[in-house]
Parts: sequence; structure tokens; C-alpha cells
Amino acid sequence: MIFAQLIKKTLQSVCCCSALCLSAHASAAEHIAPPSLSSIENSDIKRLLPNDEVKPILAGDTEFLSLYSEYMSRDFRGIVLLIPDWNSTPTSNAGMSYLRKELTNLGYTTYAMTVPDIDWQASDMAAPAQAATQSSTQSSTQAQNEEPTKTAQSNSDGAVTTAQEPHFVNAIDLVSNEVLSNYKTNLIMRYEALYQNAMSEPNNIVVIAQGTSAGVLLEYYADFPDSRIDAFISLSSYLPNTQRNKGLAQTTSLVTPALLDIYYANDNTDILMSLKNRQRWVNRNAKFDYRQRQLFGLRNAPEQHARLTKMIDGFLRRLF
Repeated sequence: MIFAQLIKKTLQSVCCCSALCLSAHASAAEHIAPPSLSSIENSDIKRLLPNDEVKPILAGDTEFLSLYSEYMSRDFRGIVLLIPDWNSTPTSNAGMSYLRKELTNLGYTTYAMTVPDIDWQASDMAAPAQAATQSSTQSSTQAQNEEPTKTAQSNSDGAVTTAQEPHFVNAIDLVSNEVLSNYKTNLIMRYEALYQNAMSEPNNIVVIAQGTSAGVLLEYYADFPDSRIDAFISLSSYLPNTQRNKGLAQTTSLVTPALLDIYYANDNTDILMSLKNRQRWVNRNAKFDYRQRQLFGLRNAPEQHARLTKMIDGFLRRLF
């Protein structure tokens, strides 16, 4: 009995020593970042679509994919560049995938590009500087508010301190200006590379963009870039930033190409509330080649895709 207890204590001490040795040599597992959304989309596109449709294009140091579809009618009418919304793909059922195929039957060669990833940490670099500026401003404001109080107390015994100015709190935007500007820079780099690739077939060039991608491209064309296009078609264009979306109404009236502004009846409130203001700016700046059209129903319904294609075809036939 005594011998068994001695063996038990010996085994317990050996186990404790081995556990301590293992814990000393063990290290925490390295964090492995999940694959980006664009890499998952690219792998799916390469695996599911025919190789002759997938065309890699280099924009700076970044390679992205574009989907090429050649025109399938008797007459060649032009080239259409399709840019989906951010966090979306050219194969989505929100209209881009249908237009990519259907416009070829109407005489257009289509290029549908993949959009860059959203860098949600783009504002982190500016945050410390803004915090330091705000703290210095608050300290200076407090110092200025304390000086009149001390003067009043010294001049009159028991006088009431001067009232401070009221403090107003501004609403926080859903997407910061830095994140949106970072996405715009990356998207424009890809768009210019796609545009240069499409210019190998000089003809009428049409751009069809969706959502936030359409909003940043409208800002881009309002600055009168060197790239020439014959028509711009925006699908539910908006910017998820209050100030920039407010300025988008004026920006819409400043773009050079003919503009077809399409929206859906069930779009978000930011889009629906800005439509009337866009019309006012178009009238003020006399942009006579601007058209605004509404679509009813779900945007992923087959009948909706047919109405969208017919609306785009009718607008383009009036131009060329």
C-alpha cells in the first residue's frame, strides 16, 4: 500500500514537470488573415467561367479580372464598360450579369470589371491627428472660457460665471470620407486600365456603373478627365457619406457625356430624396442630355432585367 502511494506521487510529479516543459516551449499560434473577398471572387470566376471570357488586366501593381463578351449582331455599335457596385461582382443577379450578355445581342462588346476591396481601416491613419487637433482645440476653448470667469470673479464678489456656448453634436456618417476616397482611388486606377484596354477597338464607348461605383465615377467625370466616353448610365448612384452624397446632385449636372440616371422604386432613402435636387441642378446648369428614369419591382427579377435593357437601348439609339 505504501509502495503504491509512492509510485502515484512520483507519477504526479513527472506529469507536472513535463507539463511545465511543454508550456515553456509552446508558443501562441500565428494569426492567419482570412482571404480577401476579391481573391474569393477571382477564384470562383476562373473556375466557373470559360477561359476565353476571363481577361486579367494590370492596374499599376495590382492585377484584376475583367469579363469580355464580343458583340453578336450584324452591326457593331460600340463598347460597354460595366462597373458593379462595391462589394458586388460582375456576375451578380442585380442586373450586371444580364446586361453583360444581353447587350452583345444588340451590337455591343462588353467588358465587366471586378471592383477593389474596401479598406475599412483607411481612416485610422488620420484618426490620431484628428484626435490631437480636437484635444488642442478643446483645451484652448476651455482656457478662453476660464479667462472671462476669472476676470468676473475678481471684479465682483460672488458674481455669476459667464455662460458657455452650447455644444452641438454632428451625426456620424456610415462611411468615412477617407474610406470612400481610398475606394475611389483604387477604382479609378482599375477603370483607367480597363478604358485603355477597350480603346484598342476605337468606337462609341458607354459606361454603365452601379451604386457607390457610379457615384465616385460621377465625381471623376465632373473633373473633366482626358478619357472620352459617349454616354454614362448610372444605376442607383449614391455615396454612403452625407456631405458627399449631398454634393452628388450638383456633380451629376457637371459631367460631359450624356447621362441616363436610373433608379428603382425600392432604393434606399438617400437615393430617393436626392432625385428632385438632381433635377434642379440639371435645370440650373442646362444639361439637356440628362434623363432620369424609374423602374418598379425587384431588381433581380428577369422581367426587370428586360425592362432595364430596353431602357438602356432606347437611350443609346437616340445618341448613335
